[in-house]
Amino acid sequence: MNEVIVGHIDEFPARSGRIFRMDGLELALFKLSDGTVRAVENRCPHKGGQLSEGIVCDHHVYCPLHDWKIDLRDGLVQAPDEGCVAPYRVEVDESGNVVLFLKEEAEAKVS
Repeated sequence: MNEVIVGHIDEFPARSGRIFRMDGLELALFKLSDGTVRAVENRCPHKGGQLSEGIVCDHHVYCPLHDWKIDLRDGLVQAPDEGCVAPYRVEVDESGNVVLFLKEEAEAKVS
């Protein structure tokens, strides 16, 4: 598994999305109100809305296109809608670095 430092926890505003790109992979990262950081693919399974632009409430993000509610812990779309997005493991190390765990190696760019 590939570990990538994507920034410092202080660089992540609470409840706002941040985009991470790497070799065609695009993820949305969110710092929740409890200080944890979550990452999911940045594409709603419904119509492809960018989840990084969605509204975050508790541990969910709402797609900006059609308001689909997606759980940031496991990537599951909440009923009555169906589907999922891939979640990615994220940890904050003792220095405050946000570490994203990926399966493939590639050059990374955070925006």
